[in-house]
Amino acid sequence: MQANLETLSSLERRLSVTLPLDKVNTEVESRLKRLARTVKLHGFRPGKVPMKIVEQQFGGQVRQEVLGDAVQQSFGEAVKEKNLRVAGYPRIEVKPGDTPEHLFEYIATFEVYPEVAVGELAQVRIERPVVDINDTEVDKTIEILRKQRTHYHVVDRAAQSGDQIRMDYRGTLGGQPFDGGTGTDQNTLLGGGQLLPDFEKHLIGMKAGESSAFDLHFPDDYHGKEVAGKVAHFEVQLKEVQQPHVPEADAAFAKSLGVADGDLGKMRADVKANLEREVKRRAETRVKDQVMKSLLEATKVEVPRALLDMEIERLMQTMRHDLAQRGLKADQIPMPREAFEPEAVRRVSLGLILAEMVKLHKLEAKPDQIKSVIQEYAQSYEKPEEVMRWYYQQPERLREVESIVLEDNVVKWALSNAKVEDKPTPFDDLMGNAQ
Repeated sequence: MQANLETLSSLERRLSVTLPLDKVNTEVESRLKRLARTVKLHGFRPGKVPMKIVEQQFGGQVRQEVLGDAVQQSFGEAVKEKNLRVAGYPRIEVKPGDTPEHLFEYIATFEVYPEVAVGELAQVRIERPVVDINDTEVDKTIEILRKQRTHYHVVDRAAQSGDQIRMDYRGTLGGQPFDGGTGTDQNTLLGGGQLLPDFEKHLIGMKAGESSAFDLHFPDDYHGKEVAGKVAHFEVQLKEVQQPHVPEADAAFAKSLGVADGDLGKMRADVKANLEREVKRRAETRVKDQVMKSLLEATKVEVPRALLDMEIERLMQTMRHDLAQRGLKADQIPMPREAFEPEAVRRVSLGLILAEMVKLHKLEAKPDQIKSVIQEYAQSYEKPEEVMRWYYQQPERLREVESIVLEDNVVKWALSNAKVEDKPTPFDDLMGNAQ
């Protein structure tokens, strides 16, 4: 085998490889002989097909397979010999022009990974959020949990905001029904933003069994183009009014949160422990985001186009999946590749930087670190041991945790080399709660 390397650009390379065909011919002959022992052709008993016919029927296909294997093996040997780290997949082409019959020549064009020189972090300032969780935060969380468990009772009174109602309605436009304008036994929470305000105001004050008719002017920017900016006529029959009931923070409520004996003190302790875990997670995420941003700003990386295209495709596939999960058809929504490129550049650059830091500073994920992260995840479930087994049953799940540990190791290293400042942070600010 002969291999000649050309540098086309800072990252692009072209490898010209010449292979002797004697080994290829020998392997083709060997595979055809093996095939002849088992091949079935009409008019012949198994294993009795003449070799000449086997060659006629399968020679071309077998030769392509052997050549493909030879190219793959020789390319791997050539890049190893020349100490190249190939990024993405090579483009393989048969070398044009006349080639001696005893030789096979091909050209492989590909990119290599860039050299990454990680920038200095000594002058980088990282703010680490510090949050004090007190009784106020516990009380707020219990109140949220109570509201999440709201249930409804039928009442004999006029509907008001906050009630859940059941109704039939029929809308017409110029005397004709329209798509989405008719509903039977529709449950709606008044004040929940499910209805247009001008529609909902006609329901407030109605009692079960009453009917109402009114005109409704749809907004010009309404999502239903058929009725946007137009006036429709609606007839509504209210069939049921249900009043909300928020459970008390009592023993029964504590049991619903998993406190078996209904002890309120244990409930508050559990809520506080969960808040502390969530605060810790969010604080770590905020610190990690700052570290990653600092690494990107401090390190200039030339991104291989092959890796960039692969990442763009992954992002687009994730978007298609998310749209499908929402019941939308991805093929009907424009997804220009350039819209995904900035995020793809960020992700690929960060991946190259992190890989270099892991290698340079020996930040590989250790088994005990992976186990510790999985144990922490498992603690928030009712049966932690089953969650632990679930992670260890599949290598890809462990690889996901390993990548998280690698990032954590990089963050720890970065924090030991940057200027870190503990910053008292309001609970609602860290949690992203509206004031």
